[in-house]
Amino acid sequence: MARTRSVDYEQRKAVIVDTAAELIARSGFSGASVSDLAKSCGISKSLIYHYYPAKEDILFAVMASHIDQLIDDVELVLIKSHPPIERLRLLLHAFMDHYTGAASRQKVLLNELAHLTDSARADIIGKQRMIIDSVQRLVVELRPNLAADPARARGQTMLLFGMINWTHTWFDPKGQLSAHDLAEMAFQTFIGHR
Repeated sequence: MARTRSVDYEQRKAVIVDTAAELIARSGFSGASVSDLAKSCGISKSLIYHYYPAKEDILFAVMASHIDQLIDDVELVLIKSHPPIERLRLLLHAFMDHYTGAASRQKVLLNELAHLTDSARADIIGKQRMIIDSVQRLVVELRPNLAADPARARGQTMLLFGMINWTHTWFDPKGQLSAHDLAEMAFQTFIGHR
């Protein structure tokens, strides 16, 4: 007889992913053990394996939860009928709002990709490319002269991501600048205003 799911199945999975994101961000994938994760969650190691058959599955869940939110950010902003410049502003704000609450997940996404299985890595990379391609289309809308120069369009897009992707390494949400301030600064820098 198949084992039935508990009422709080999804909640427990979410707690495991949240805790794993913090542990992996702090100790790296190799340094964060399933035993440490179970202890931090206050559950048994065997229960972790009930939810996730392998440690790599937990890593994938951490990354997928983050990248899927970024995809949602892109889709929600790009369907708006605002001019490209306003959609870019909205998108940078959406990304920074998300990054602020997900610094550990962002760190894991940027640093631990090599530990995924080949198929899981391909899935995450495919989603990253989808985000980059969508933002690049927006950049080209904003700067139509880039349509004839895909290499320069990609370069401009990656420079934009370069401004925001690593904020988790230095940004203090309790500091003098807010995520809103940083998003606006990135926007102004990208469009060439002061």
